Amino acid sequence: MRKVIVMGIALSLAISAALAADMPPLRGDRFKPLDLNKLDPAQESMIRDILAGPRGSLNGPFNILLRSPELGNRLQAVGEYLRFKTSLPHAVNEFAILTIAREWMAQYEFFAHKKLALVAGVKESVIDDIAAGRTPTEMMSDQRAVWTFIKELDSNHRVSDSTFANVKRRFGERGVVDLIGLAGYYHTMSMLMNVDRYPMPSGEPLPLQTLK
Repeated sequence: MRKVIVMGIALSLAISAALAADMPPLRGDRFKPLDLNKLDPAQESMIRDILAGPRGSLNGPFNILLRSPELGNRLQAVGEYLRFKTSLPHAVNEFAILTIAREWMAQYEFFAHKKLALVAGVKESVIDDIAAGRTPTEMMSDQRAVWTFIKELDSNHRVSDSTFANVKRRFGERGVVDLIGLAGYYHTMSMLMNVDRYPMPSGEPLPLQTLK
């Protein structure tokens, strides 16, 4: 018990130091950037939970979600699972996120996850097709199953028996549920950042153009 307490104190001190000095400032547009040194207890708790996890960054929706920290902390925990603990293969997961970001024309989401998708092994030509609003011509079979599932779910608000069976055969029932959860979460993140008009990093061009 004493060891756990000591480790907890050490983590708290490390995070406090990060909040005080090392973390870059939060970014936002309509939701003005908050000062990390002027947060209320619920906001501080959310920040500590994020920094104690695998993200290592406060970029993205967190400046927005800090306005409702109890909701924000629950959502960030869901996002942590969907990014780092999901049953879906990493490359498939990142491919799905890019597909959803394109649906919402979520500029920062696409920008951030393009890098992650490339590292995970998604072909750049596939990413370029998604960005241009085209059905990718070089999709792997797993990617095509996920692409069809997301497109049907977004367009029809349901999926066909064959589409469901294809994803279930590849990833199991847990994979189907994780994919649906991923779609819901990244729809929410895209909505948050689109409403905010979340800014791109300085000097970075918009990765997505309006589709005609």
